[in-house]
Amino acid sequence: MVWVELLVVLLFIFVGARIGGIGIGLAGGAGVIALSLGLGVPTSQAYIPVDVILIIMSVITAIAAMQVAGGMDWLVQIAENFLRKNPQRITFYAPIVTFIMTLMAGTGHTAFSTLPVIAEVAKGQGVRPSRPLSIAVVASQIAITASPISAAVVAFAAMLTPFGVDYLTLLAVCIPTTFAACMVGALVSNFMGGELKNDPVYQDRLEKGLIKLADKQQRTILPTAKTATYIFLAAIGFVVCYAAAISKSVGLIENPALGRNEAIMTVMLAAAALIVLVTKIDAAKISSAPTFRSGMTACVCVLGVAWLGSTFVNAHVADIKDVAGALLAENPWMLAIVLFFASMLLYSQGATTVALMPAALAIGVAPLTAVASFAAVSALFVLPTYPTLLAAVEMDDTGSTRIGKYVFNHPFFIPGVATIASAVTFGFLFGGLFI
Repeated sequence: MVWVELLVVLLFIFVGARIGGIGIGLAGGAGVIALSLGLGVPTSQAYIPVDVILIIMSVITAIAAMQVAGGMDWLVQIAENFLRKNPQRITFYAPIVTFIMTLMAGTGHTAFSTLPVIAEVAKGQGVRPSRPLSIAVVASQIAITASPISAAVVAFAAMLTPFGVDYLTLLAVCIPTTFAACMVGALVSNFMGGELKNDPVYQDRLEKGLIKLADKQQRTILPTAKTATYIFLAAIGFVVCYAAAISKSVGLIENPALGRNEAIMTVMLAAAALIVLVTKIDAAKISSAPTFRSGMTACVCVLGVAWLGSTFVNAHVADIKDVAGALLAENPWMLAIVLFFASMLLYSQGATTVALMPAALAIGVAPLTAVASFAAVSALFVLPTYPTLLAAVEMDDTGSTRIGKYVFNHPFFIPGVATIASAVTFGFLFGGLFI
C-alpha cells in the first residue's frame, strides 16, 4: 500500500508540473483528497506550513508596495548601470546582480527585470549571451536559500531550532557558500559553448536581420522610488537585527513577546503600510503588481504540494526512518541528491523545504548535513520550463541561449549543477565551523 500511495503522490506532482505555474498547488490539493478519501491516509490542517505561507504573503506585499512606488525600477537601473560599466566581466557580474537582488527581495522573480540588460550588454561586448544569462538565472534561484526573508530560509530555520542551529547560524553558512558557489558556476559558464562570432545559429540570424542591438533604456524613476526602497531595506535590517537579539546565541532579549516569524510578518506588513503612507501611492495597485501575483501563486503552490507531501510522510515516518535513516547515515551527501530531484519536480525551494526537510531531520539526519544540503532545493533549472529560464531564452535574440532537442541539453544545466555541487561541498566544509 505504501508504494501505491507514493505512486499517487508522484502522479499528482507530475500532473501539477504538466499544468505549470500554480498547477502544482492545485494538483497537490487534489492529491490530498486522493490519499485521504481514496486510500484512507489520515491528514490534518497541522500538515499545512501556515507560517511559510503567511511569511510569503507579508513579504510579497511589502515588495509589491515598493514596486508600485518605483523602487524596483530604481534597483534595476542601478544594476543596469553597474553591468554596462563592466561589460567585459558580464559573465561574473551578472550572477552577482541577480544574487543580491534575490537576497534582498526573497524572490528570484526579480531577475526578470535584469535579464534583458544582461543579454544586451553581453551581445554588445561580443560575449555569448548564454554564458551570463544561464548563471544569472541559476544565481537568482540558489540565492533563495540565503535570503533572510525567503520562505525557504525562515521555514528551515524554524525546523533547525530544536537541534541547536539558529537563524543567524543558518545565514552565516548559507550566504557565503552560495555566493562562492555562484562564482564557481560563473567560471564554468564562462567556458560553455563556442564564441558567439563562430556560432552558426547566430550567423544565420545575423544575416536575416533578426538581431538588434538596443540602446540603453532610460527608465522613468518615480520620485518615491528611493524612499520606498530605503523603507523596505530598513525593514529587512530590522528583522535580521531583531532575530539576532532574540536568538539564544546573542540573548539580548529573553522571552520575547514577538517571535521571529511573527516579527517578519508584522514588520513587512508595517513596512508596506509605511510605504503607502509616506509615498502616497494608491494601495489598490499593490494587489495588481506583478510581484504580488507571483507571490500569491507561490502561496498556493506551497499549500498544495507541502500538504500532499506531509500527509504521505507523516503516515509512514517510521518506515521511512528505518529505510532511509541508515542509508543517509552512511552517505549523508545523498540528501542533497534527493532534494535536487525533488525541487526539480516541485518547482519551489519553499515547497521542497517544507515537504522533505522535516522528514530528513525526523529520521536522524545531522543538522550539518541538512544545512549543507539545503542549497540543493534550488534545482529549478533542470527542466527548461521555469519562468525565468524561459524568459532568458526568449530575450536572447542571438539564439545562443537555446533548448536542445534532448530537453536537458540546455545552457543552464551544467553551470547549475556545478553551482549546487559547489554550494553543498562548501556547506559541509564551512558549516563545520559553525555547527
